[in-house]
Amino acid sequence: MTVLITGAGTIGRLTAAQLQERGEEVLLVDVNPRPEETLGGVRLALCDVTDFTQLDDLVARHGVTSIVHTAALLSTAIRRDPLAGIRVNTMGTANVLEIARRRKLARIVIASSTTVMYSAFASLPATPIPEDFPYRIVSERPASIYAATKIASEHLALAYASLYDLSVVVLRYGAVLGAGAEAATSVPGKLLGCLLQAGRSSTAARLDDPILLWNGREEFIDARDCAAANVAALCAPTPTQRVYNIATGQWFSLDEFIEVVRRCYPSLSIAELKLPEGGFAAFPHIRPAPSDVSAARRELGFSAAYSLADTVAHFAESL
Repeated sequence: MTVLITGAGTIGRLTAAQLQERGEEVLLVDVNPRPEETLGGVRLALCDVTDFTQLDDLVARHGVTSIVHTAALLSTAIRRDPLAGIRVNTMGTANVLEIARRRKLARIVIASSTTVMYSAFASLPATPIPEDFPYRIVSERPASIYAATKIASEHLALAYASLYDLSVVVLRYGAVLGAGAEAATSVPGKLLGCLLQAGRSSTAARLDDPILLWNGREEFIDARDCAAANVAALCAPTPTQRVYNIATGQWFSLDEFIEVVRRCYPSLSIAELKLPEGGFAAFPHIRPAPSDVSAARRELGFSAAYSLADTVAHFAESL
C-alpha cells in the first residue's frame, strides 16, 4: 500500500512528508537525484515520467495503490525547450493515467494550475471564478505552452475518469509561493525571492523583469497548502466535481504584495518600476476576481492554512 509521488520538487517533497507523518508508505520519483537531507527519510527512485515502462515497473514492484502527479516543467524551462515541456507535462500525465488504468489504482491526483483560466479573464464577470468557467476554445486559447499542457492534462484526466471509471482528482493551484533555488524557476517564487533578498540585504529590489509585474490583483498559495490539498484529495471519499481550485480566496495587487513583505523588512525599497498593461506573469488580461474555493472546502475538506503574510514570514525566516 504505497503512494507514489512524481516530482521531488518542493510540493512533491512536502506532500511526501505530510503523508509519511500520517503513517503512509511513500515513494518519490524524480529524473534527478536529490541530497538525502532534503528527503526527510522518504525513499527516492530515479525515473523519468516520460518512460512508461520504467514508471510502470516501479508501480508494480512497490505495490503502489495511488499516485500524486506533480512532476512538470514550468514556464521558464518550457520557453527554453518547448518539446521537453510537452513531453514531460502531457505525455508524463498520459503515462500516469494509463498505468493507473491498467493497474486499477485507487486514486490519482493531478497537479494543475489556475493559469488554465487566464486567457478567459477578459470575458469573465467580477465574481469568484468557479472551476467550470465559460471558455471560448479558439479566441481564449492558452496564452502559453505551459497553460496548454495543463489544459491538456486536465482533459486527459477527465477523459480517463469518464471512460475507464478511474478515480481522478485535478487540483488547480494558484500562484505557488516557495523559496530557494527550486522556487526561483517559477514566477511567484522568483518574485518572492527577489523581494526577500533585497529586504535582507537592505538593497533596492529591482523588478525589471516584466514577467514579475502585474496590473490588478493575483491570488497566491503556500507550497505547504498545495501539499495539504494533495493529501486531502487522496483521502476525500466522494470528490464528485473532480476539478478543484486550490487557493486562499484572497488576491493582491503588486503594491499590496510588496507591503506584506515590508512587514518583515520595514526598510524594503523598490527600484523604479513600470507596471505592464496586462496581468500576472505577462498574461495579457487582468484577473477579474479570485478563484471560488468553496468546492475544495466542501468536497475535499481542504481550506488553506496559510495567509500571504504567514507565507512571507515563513520563507523570510528560512533564508
